[in-house]
Amino acid sequence: MKVVRAEKIGSVDDYALVDVANPTPGPKDVLIEVYCCGMGYVDALVALGGYQVKPPVPFTPGLEFSGRVAAVGAEVSRLRLGDRVMASGFGGGLAAYACAPEASVWRIPDALGFAEAAAFRTNYLTALHGLRDRAALKGGERLLVFGASGGVGTAAVQVGRLMGAEVIAVASTEEKRLFAAAHGAHRVLDTNPEGWRDRLKAICDGPGPNVVFDPVCGALMETAFRSQAWGGRYLVVGFVGGPIPKLPVNLSLMKGASLVGVDVRQFVEFERQRADEQIAELLDWAAQGKLKPATGRRFPLSEFKAAMNFALSGQGSGKPIIELVDN
Repeated sequence: MKVVRAEKIGSVDDYALVDVANPTPGPKDVLIEVYCCGMGYVDALVALGGYQVKPPVPFTPGLEFSGRVAAVGAEVSRLRLGDRVMASGFGGGLAAYACAPEASVWRIPDALGFAEAAAFRTNYLTALHGLRDRAALKGGERLLVFGASGGVGTAAVQVGRLMGAEVIAVASTEEKRLFAAAHGAHRVLDTNPEGWRDRLKAICDGPGPNVVFDPVCGALMETAFRSQAWGGRYLVVGFVGGPIPKLPVNLSLMKGASLVGVDVRQFVEFERQRADEQIAELLDWAAQGKLKPATGRRFPLSEFKAAMNFALSGQGSGKPIIELVDN
């Protein structure tokens, strides 16, 4: 089978498309014929060794993928051959076939296609865990979302709106702001630092945001923290914006505000049952049409390097998808 693999990591050019034998599922594993694989910023960052946890080598990228069940281990009871499924793991998705533990495989609701399913789990679980568990977002509160046209940003916009928040989406271009509005944002705001806080105040027409969801943590972080309403909760989700910023700690006291980390990987590791319950809830919302993952640019497997570079560039909207099978 065809698989993307690197013997050392550090550059996109370390990866090549090679032929290997099909994997064999263990007793509790599911073998999946991969149709689509997500390739967002974090996926590419992991592949290059820039994430907080380094992948083992040889390594195959792809943290989330979707397809059909091709075989099951002897102890697998929940899934059957041919089921439409999505799966997650620390790599392995950029391959014609991939194995995953049954506990990490979920049936795809009829309302979702394979590409949407490959963009679903991590982004929407991050959004729900962050907004519900870490921020305790309440209906009627004001939610500010940075990077609102990206995969996790769009998920936060949709989940926040479902939770009853007034959602303000922040994005760098008019095209991205229109994308965020089309996916549920009530209002949109640019990222030009000059006069940004005044424009935010005008949009809010009253107290500032109660919750800030920030996967960027860029040049506007301190300004946004200062702009929160009393008792605000600032969610640190990632650092797409470049160097990690510093924040004067006295601002937390002055605003009665909290700076809260959101790490979905450790949430799954330490609170697996709760994470699984939230995934089931999110899939139910998707089945009802309440959530619609925002997929971005599509790439064939042969253009995986272009997909990785595109994901790292931050140029697109939605989560880029690599398609291995026409569907």
